[in-house]
Amino acid sequence: MADSTKILTAEAESQLLQPIDDYVGAIQQKIDALRADGTDRVIELRDNIDNLKRDRIYTKEEKDAKLKAYQEALEKAKAVEAKNKDEIARLIADAKQYLKEHFNTDYYLAVKESAKEEKVLARENYQAAVAQLTREHQAALAKLSDSREVKDEKYVHKNRLFDAKMQLAKDLQQAKDRRHAAVEHKYHMIDLLRMSKFTFGEKMAQRWENYRYTFNRRDFLLRNGLYLAIIVIFAALCILTPMLKGGTQLLTVTNVLNILQQASPRMFLALGVAGLILLAGTDLSIGRMVGMGMTAATIVMHAGPNTGSVFGHIFDFSTLPVLLRVILALVVCIILCTIFTTIAGFFTAKFKMHPFISTMANTLVIFGLVTYSTKGVSFGGIETTIPEMIIPRINGVFPSIILWAIAAVAIVWFIWNKTTFGKNLFAVGGNPEAAAVSGISVFWVTVGAFVLAGILYGFGSWLECIRMFGSGSAAYGQGWEMDAIAACVVGGISFTGGIGKISGVVVGVFIFTALTYSLTVLGIDANLQFVFSGIIILVAVMLDCLKYVQKK
Repeated sequence: MADSTKILTAEAESQLLQPIDDYVGAIQQKIDALRADGTDRVIELRDNIDNLKRDRIYTKEEKDAKLKAYQEALEKAKAVEAKNKDEIARLIADAKQYLKEHFNTDYYLAVKESAKEEKVLARENYQAAVAQLTREHQAALAKLSDSREVKDEKYVHKNRLFDAKMQLAKDLQQAKDRRHAAVEHKYHMIDLLRMSKFTFGEKMAQRWENYRYTFNRRDFLLRNGLYLAIIVIFAALCILTPMLKGGTQLLTVTNVLNILQQASPRMFLALGVAGLILLAGTDLSIGRMVGMGMTAATIVMHAGPNTGSVFGHIFDFSTLPVLLRVILALVVCIILCTIFTTIAGFFTAKFKMHPFISTMANTLVIFGLVTYSTKGVSFGGIETTIPEMIIPRINGVFPSIILWAIAAVAIVWFIWNKTTFGKNLFAVGGNPEAAAVSGISVFWVTVGAFVLAGILYGFGSWLECIRMFGSGSAAYGQGWEMDAIAACVVGGISFTGGIGKISGVVVGVFIFTALTYSLTVLGIDANLQFVFSGIIILVAVMLDCLKYVQKK
C-alpha cells in the first residue's frame, strides 16, 4: 500500500526547496556582482576582440586603435578578476558546503521518497482500474448474445485496458521526472556558481544520473543482449576447459596475449570493411586480398630466391637490404589491395552497383589471377630476422604486433570522428540523397571509403605475413571476410548505414578471435566452429534489424 502522507504536493516540495534557493541565490547574487566588472567583462572583451579580428569594415588604423582600447580594458578587467578571485572562491565553497549539508537531508530525500510512493500508488491505481474494467466487461458480456456485439465489446475492453496501461506509464514517468528534476536542480545551481566548470566527480555523477533517467530495459537488451550472451558463453568455456582438458586453464595471461596477437592483423581488415558497412555496403573480397597480399609480401621478403614463379618468372629480392624489402613488401601489398578496392568502389559509386556484386567480382578476379600466375603453390618462408625486427616481443613476452593494431584503431577513429571525410561518411551512410543535396560528393566519399579499406587490407595482409613467417598462397585468408564482417556487425556497425563506432569494431574482433581460440583450446572441431559463428552473426543482424525497426 502506498503511504499518501509521504507524497509531496507541488506546493510542499516548493516550500522544502525555498530555503535552499534563498541561501544559494543570495550567494549567487554576490558572485554575479563580483564577476560583473571582472570575469564577465573579460569574456565580453575577448569576444569583442575575436569579432574585431574577423571584421572587415574597419581600416587597419581603426582596427588597431579599437584593438588597443580593448586590450587596455581587458587588462583592467583581468585585474578586477584577480582581485575578486579569492572572495568568489570562498563564496562558492560556502554555497557548496551548504548544499552538501542541506540539499539531500532537507529536500532531495523527501522528493525521492515521494516519487517512490507515487509509483506504488500508480501501480495500485492501475490494478484497481484493470479490476474495475474486467468486472464491467464481464457484466456487459453477460447481457449480450449477438456475436458481433460480443466482438465489439471485446475490442472496446482491449482499448480501455490499453488506455489504463498508458496512464500507468504516464504516472510512472511523472514520478521519475520529479526525482530527476530534483537532482538536476542541484547541478543547475552548481553550474551557475562555477560557470559550468564541474569537477570530475560531479561530471560522473551527472552521467550516472542521466543514464538512470534514460535507462530502458528493452533498449538495453537490444543493444547489449548479444554481448551478455557471449560473456556467458565465454564464462562457461572458462569453466568447462579445466574440467575437460585435465586442468588446462583458458583465462591465462599467455592465452590472452595469444588472442590479442591473432586479433591484431584481423583488426585492420575489420576497420577497413567497417567503413563500407557504414555506407550500407560490404566487401566479399577481403579473404582473397589477404591471400594476394600474403603471396606478394612473401615473394618480396622470401629467404633467398623464390621457389615458385609468377607468370613463369622467378623473383629474387634477397640482394636488397632487409629493411628495404620489408618496406617494399608493405608498399606492394597496399598498392595491390588499393587498386582492386578502388575498382570496386568506382563501379559501386558510378553505376550504383551494390557492393555485394562489385566485391564478389573482385573475389573471383583476384583468386583467378593469383592462382593462375603462381600455379597455386605456396612460396615458403620469409627471412627469419624480419618478424623480430617488425613485431618483436617486448621483454620476451608482450607481442608488439598489438601496438600496430592500436595505432590503426587510433588513426581510423581520428578519421571517422575528427575529419570532414569521416563526417561525410556517416552522412552518406545515413541518407545519401540528403547528403548529396547538402553538397557532399557521394561518389568521392564512396570511393574514398574503398580506398581506405584497401590501405588497411594491405597493412593487415603484410602484418599477417610477418606474423606467420610467410607461407603466402592464394588460398590463404579464405573465409576471413566473414570474420571481419561478423566482427563489425557484432560490434554494432549497422547494415542499415550511418550507425557505428570504432570501439564496437574493436570489441567485435576480440569477441570472434577469443571465441575461436577458446573453442580450439577446448578441442571443438573447426567445422562446428562455423556453426557458432553463424549463430552469432544471425542473432547480431536480428538485433540490428530490431533496432532499425524500432527507430523507424
